[in-house]
Amino acid sequence: MAKILIIDDDPLLAETVADKLESLDHESETAMSLAAGLQSAQEGDFDIILLDVYLPDGNGLKSIEQLRTVPSTPQVIIITGQGDPDGAELAIRHGAWCYLEKSSIIKEISLPLTRALQYRQAIHNKRAAIEAVERDQLVGESPRFLQCLEILANAAASETSVLVSGESGTGKEAFARAIHTNSLRSRGNFVVVDCTALPEQLVESVLFGHVKGAFTGADRSNRGLIRHADKGTLFLDEIGELPLATQKSFLRVLQERTFCPVGSQEECHSDFRLICATNRDLAQLTQQGEFREDLLYRLRGLSLHLPPLRERQGDIPLLVDHFLSRLVHRYGQEPKECLPEVMELLCSYTWPGNVHELSQAIESAFAQAVYSPVLFSQHLPLHIRTAHARANVQCQPSANTVVCDSDGAVLSWREAKEAFERDYTRRLLRRCEGNIMEAGRVSGLSRTRLYQLLKKYT
Repeated sequence: MAKILIIDDDPLLAETVADKLESLDHESETAMSLAAGLQSAQEGDFDIILLDVYLPDGNGLKSIEQLRTVPSTPQVIIITGQGDPDGAELAIRHGAWCYLEKSSIIKEISLPLTRALQYRQAIHNKRAAIEAVERDQLVGESPRFLQCLEILANAAASETSVLVSGESGTGKEAFARAIHTNSLRSRGNFVVVDCTALPEQLVESVLFGHVKGAFTGADRSNRGLIRHADKGTLFLDEIGELPLATQKSFLRVLQERTFCPVGSQEECHSDFRLICATNRDLAQLTQQGEFREDLLYRLRGLSLHLPPLRERQGDIPLLVDHFLSRLVHRYGQEPKECLPEVMELLCSYTWPGNVHELSQAIESAFAQAVYSPVLFSQHLPLHIRTAHARANVQCQPSANTVVCDSDGAVLSWREAKEAFERDYTRRLLRRCEGNIMEAGRVSGLSRTRLYQLLKKYT
C-alpha cells in the first residue's frame, strides 16, 4: 500500500481519484492549493504526488523539483485538464514520472502508479550503494548532484565505457577518478591522457607506444599509455580533440583491446576500462564530420552529464566550507569565518568557470585574508564583486524608451508593446546567458512563446 498526495483544486476530480486509489489499496490525502500541497508534502511521508498544473496560487510544473526533494522524496505524476506538448516536455525535464490528462486518468492511472512505485523501491535499494561511494573531492547534496552520484555508483559497479560531459571546470576528471576508485579496478593505474596536449605527429606513439628506432628521436622503446592502463582505467580528457586519424586506430583498440606499437608488427594486449570526458557536443561534431560516429557509440556506454555550478547553487555553501577547510589544513591556520553577506555574494554569482573558478576564488580570498579570522567581501576577486554590484543595480528603461520614439512622438499601443517585448526579451537572454530553459523558468513563458519572441526580436 502506498501513501499518495493529490494536489488539485477540483474537489470532484480529487474525490474521484481518491476513490480510484482506494480501490487499488492505496491511501490518499488531498490539498486544494500549491501552498497547502507543499506544506503537506514537507510534513508527510508520501510515496507519490499527483500534481495539477494550473492551481489557484501557482503553476505545478515549477514546483516539481521542490516536491521531489522533500524528506520522503516522492515520485511526481503530473495531471492536467489541458494537455500541452511543451508542458509535457517541461514536466519530464524537471523530473516528473509521467504526464497524464485528467480526461483519461481513471482509466490510465494504475500502470504509471505501479511502475513509479517499483522504480521508487529500486531507488531505495540503490541509496545504500550511493552512500557507500567514496566521494573524496565530490561535494554536494543538491538533487542534480545526487543524480550524478547515482550514475557514478552504476558506473563503478560495471565495466562499460563512460562518457562524462559538462562545461569546463565542472569536475569531470574528479568524477572519473571517483568511478575508478570505487570500481573493481581501483588497484590498477588511473592513466590520464589530455587530448588537447597531444602533439598530432606523436599521438599514436604516446598512446600505443613505439619501438626503438621507429622514428627520429626514438632512441629507446616506449610502452605507451594504453599499455600502462592494463588492469586499470584509461581516462581520455577532452576526447573531442583527438585527431580523426587516431580515432580510427583507437576504435580498433576498443573493439579488440589489441594494438601494435609504432614501428612494430607485434600485437600487444591491454585490459583497460575507458572513461572519456568532453566539454563539446560530440553528436554535433559527428554531423560536422569532425568526430567518428561509430567511435561515439563505443564511448557512451554510460553517459554522465555534470551540471554547471549555476544550476546547483545550493551546493555552493558546502563547497566553500570544503575549500576553506582544505586550505586551513594545508597552511596550518585557524579556521576562518565566512560572513553571511559574503556567502550571499558567492551564491548570487553565475560562476562561468564552475567549481574550478569557485575553488580559485576561495584560495585567492584566503590569501587576501591571511591575517584576518573572517572573510569579508573585499577579500574576493574584483571581477566577482563587480559582477555582484552590476547585478544589484535595477536597470529600468526610461519611460520615454517605451512610450515615445526617437523624435519624442508618442507611440501607438501596439508599437509600445513591441518595444517593451523587444527590450524584455534581450535583457532576459542576457541575464540567462542564452539558456532557453532557464529563461522559461525565470519568465514563466512557455518554450513556444520564447521561440516566437526570439524569432521576432533577435
